Amino acid sequence: MPAAGPVTRHPLDPDPVRSTKSRAVFALGLVALLTGVLVGGIVPATMAMLLARQARREAYASGGYLTGAAWLRRGERMAWAGLVLAATSVVAATIIGVVNLANGSVGQDFAPGVD
Repeated sequence: MPAAGPVTRHPLDPDPVRSTKSRAVFALGLVALLTGVLVGGIVPATMAMLLARQARREAYASGGYLTGAAWLRRGERMAWAGLVLAATSVVAATIIGVVNLANGSVGQDFAPGVD
């Protein structure tokens, strides 16, 4: 049985190129991670997830000529982390608000003897 040699490319095959969408997903994921605590990370995280879906489809359809899967994975992870930080901030703010509402006086406090 002959040994498998290196795979030769056809001269008309395109050169592999890095996907620009994978870089955009990475950048949006980074912004989402940095602004997630301020709840502003929801928008870039959502955009990163939608763009990652498109980039993954294009990479699959290109047959291996679009690279950048590592950047895509990192960007998606950071986008998810940004969403988790935003959700944690909302839950923490809700709990703090409920506790402050429970500790505060309810209604108007009148002086004694005033009807």
